[in-house]
Amino acid sequence: MNIGITYDLRDDYLELGYSEEATAEFDRIDTIEAIETTLQQLNHQTERIGNIWNLTRQLCNGKRWDLVFNIAEGLHGIAREAQVPALLDAYNIPYTFSDPLVLALTLHKGMTKRVLRDLGIPTPAFTEIHDESDISKIDLPFPLFAKPIAEGTGKGISEHSIIHTQQELEKTCQHLLSEFRQPVLIEAYLPGREFTVGIVGTGSKARSVGVVEVTLNSNAEQGVYSYENKEDYDTKVNYLRVNDEMAQQAVEIAIAAWRGIGCRDAGRIDLRAAADGIPNLMEINPLAGVHPVRSDLPIICTQYGISYKQLFQMILESASERLTLKPS
Repeated sequence: MNIGITYDLRDDYLELGYSEEATAEFDRIDTIEAIETTLQQLNHQTERIGNIWNLTRQLCNGKRWDLVFNIAEGLHGIAREAQVPALLDAYNIPYTFSDPLVLALTLHKGMTKRVLRDLGIPTPAFTEIHDESDISKIDLPFPLFAKPIAEGTGKGISEHSIIHTQQELEKTCQHLLSEFRQPVLIEAYLPGREFTVGIVGTGSKARSVGVVEVTLNSNAEQGVYSYENKEDYDTKVNYLRVNDEMAQQAVEIAIAAWRGIGCRDAGRIDLRAAADGIPNLMEINPLAGVHPVRSDLPIICTQYGISYKQLFQMILESASERLTLKPS
């Protein structure tokens, strides 16, 4: 196949003056090189497309591909991850990973939790803060957890996200509202073990490629898988292969959520146990990072003896089933 690759290159946005944290979800060149090399090893022709602006120009110039390997995160708006897939849908060009509806939904953590709740998936009690007047209306008991409603890669999450008092709540919410200019999600804090489940496949064929428990070293920000901890994961974070009863329960919950939301091809789901020991779903990541060393999904695969090339083969096998839907 002739496979185009859509992505947001971090260096491009750093050159435009965006900060390291603002560009945390974007990819460095070694990720793009790894993707392209792996696709070529699987006997596909590749073409680097880049971000949505480059994609738009090429589509207008008549360019087409058999399949697009899409990891573009987008820059503006809560539905930014859905922009490239929506454009590809308009041109009837198949692509990897989830569709615009799923990507727009899952980036908005509050809306995602409403759907999860309807599906019967355990997720912590929550509320949303849209402006400072909402802070005094919160009736959830402490401790609480605060984060921006539509960010990834731990952006906006730090040791200050764990909140024990009304004063901390006001200070953290005011900071997040100002810094990220979007609503703040407030959840009941989950004190138990944290799991990340890797998933490949679509619908009834979705399956786990492994589950790891995320633990923090003494030099890490404690109690939270924060932006700082993720950036320095090699010294601050441990990923432990686990297979006990709670871990298996986390896998079952993750698969049910993946199928219920309608995610496709591959991704990752993060859970943490409540005080009663039941894993609660925190976030769905249907557009998970694919750096061969740094990203959680490849880390999980490595823990379970699945090579980077094998992961890509599974992604392409899942996405290729949609190629038959394209009119001849």
